[in-house]
Amino acid sequence: MLELYQWELSQYSEKVRLILDYKGLEYRKIEVTPGIGQVELFRLTGQKQVPVLKDGHKYIVDSTAIAKYLDSEYPDRPLIPTNPKKRATALLLEDWADESIGVKGRKALFAAISQDQSFRKSLLPVSTPDIFKSMIEGVPADFLSVLGFGVGFSPDAISSAIASLKQDLEILTELLADSPYLLGDEPTIADLTVAGLSILLKFPEGPYLDLPESLRGKGLPILADNPDYEAFFTWRDRIYTQFRKPLSGKPPAAGSAPTSIQID
Repeated sequence: MLELYQWELSQYSEKVRLILDYKGLEYRKIEVTPGIGQVELFRLTGQKQVPVLKDGHKYIVDSTAIAKYLDSEYPDRPLIPTNPKKRATALLLEDWADESIGVKGRKALFAAISQDQSFRKSLLPVSTPDIFKSMIEGVPADFLSVLGFGVGFSPDAISSAIASLKQDLEILTELLADSPYLLGDEPTIADLTVAGLSILLKFPEGPYLDLPESLRGKGLPILADNPDYEAFFTWRDRIYTQFRKPLSGKPPAAGSAPTSIQID
């Protein structure tokens, strides 16, 4: 069976999970513990970042490389079009989403984590031991702000990221105005990438992530609650309904109203 070394809340891991589900491939998730788990991952693969896919004795690193590998080795339900122009456009949109929605979404979520202790704790996988959850909840906001400066997540950088995300969502909404998918009538790697990376802007309604039920449908209000982007998130949720498998034993929730993650 395929094995996915991942972090549950990594949007790049989610991109790969969505692709695996789209292709109907069975896989086992292996949650990598930050720090010590990354040391072991480095021993196996020569690098510390997730996601990493293991297929037999092969380790495939990076979400884009994984997507291309899966399309090559498991060609049913292809991700990448054969038409040269569509292929180029799909890969261009995938690369843009990785560098835009992926990077900026982390900055926006970091701000919410810094400002809300209970939210910070609730983002941990359900299986996380309570003692570790309490430790995470107790980290002072001032410490996280200093940490944010150290990794380039200053208040100005976060404000700029949110402004840019608004523009991104406007563009995506326009692209989807007259077609079911970004490149027409069939889904491609571009659709699955954009949908998977958007989880940090607004979590899906259904039980697709190993997170508390109370977080389903929650999002950054400045984006998720803005009616200008409602069509985009409706499209994203349709992608999940069509292609993403719910967690085992947890059917999708129906009719629950979305709530918000507060961020200044």
